Amino acid sequence: MYYIGIDVGGTNLKAGLVDEQGNILATQKMKIASVSDQQSLAWTLVSVTQELAKTVGVPLDQVASVGVGVPGAVEIRSGSILYTCNLPLRNVPIRKLFHGYLSTPLYVENDANCAALAEYFVGAGRNSKRFVTITLGTGIGGGIVHNGKIYHGANGMAGEVGHMSIVHHGEPCPCGRQGCWERYASASALKRLTAKAIEEHPGSILEQVVQENDGHVSGQSAFIAARRGDPVGQQVCDTYIDYLAAGIVNVINIFQPDTLAIGGGVSNEAEEQLLIPLQRRALQESIPCNRDKMTRVVKAELGTRAGIIGAALLGKKKRI
Repeated sequence: MYYIGIDVGGTNLKAGLVDEQGNILATQKMKIASVSDQQSLAWTLVSVTQELAKTVGVPLDQVASVGVGVPGAVEIRSGSILYTCNLPLRNVPIRKLFHGYLSTPLYVENDANCAALAEYFVGAGRNSKRFVTITLGTGIGGGIVHNGKIYHGANGMAGEVGHMSIVHHGEPCPCGRQGCWERYASASALKRLTAKAIEEHPGSILEQVVQENDGHVSGQSAFIAARRGDPVGQQVCDTYIDYLAAGIVNVINIFQPDTLAIGGGVSNEAEEQLLIPLQRRALQESIPCNRDKMTRVVKAELGTRAGIIGAALLGKKKRI
């Protein structure tokens, strides 16, 4: 049998047809802006399903299920999208609408949970019973998997680790709180730290790095400058890792996972600059226990494929 995973992002919709081993056999990508209402979203999911099956030459009755990951709150039992932050999707009964066109089983899940499920079964969380993913992007996403099952909490919103406060009365967050972790340790926060450092230290190597990139401040800028021996860039990296480690240690102390995987573009930095310092801090600052049972802090393995694979696995594993 085959499975289709659809990752609905704030800008793009990405989909793939996946085999029993979690391998992506074919993909499609389109701008989400072309989806204007509930019915057009449902029809888009149907047409993507049909096109992917046609591309690989798979009969639709060989597609066991379709999984959809969305950036927001979902009601998994009814298969509804309750709310998304960056898309005008509110109270969408997507499973019901989809089944108006196709009878293929459809599952709906939060996108960060999909990524966590993929990493758990075929990525960095293999052989773990308790697993957490942290994704560093515009915000900070989190997913928690325990014994193969996504942990949703009482209201389906468990895993919003980006909105724990790490700075009392700190920066305001769009969620309504102050000092949220993602205001200090997301990729967006790293860019803000970098831009502020450039303003305060004109003529630094860090400023030169940004100028070489057409004036564009990226999440890589400070790490590149630090590798060139720039103390300003190194200070930005150190500050960022302080904030990132604070949240990671909190997550470890609360959930005590076997493995915690870090994903997102920032996670691609050199291990000696990012991962190894984080591992050291986790070892030093998390609640002491038997060293054989300390949480492993690793890099996520699946990259941009995680959302598609995880959404596809929703139907295969049926452990939601």
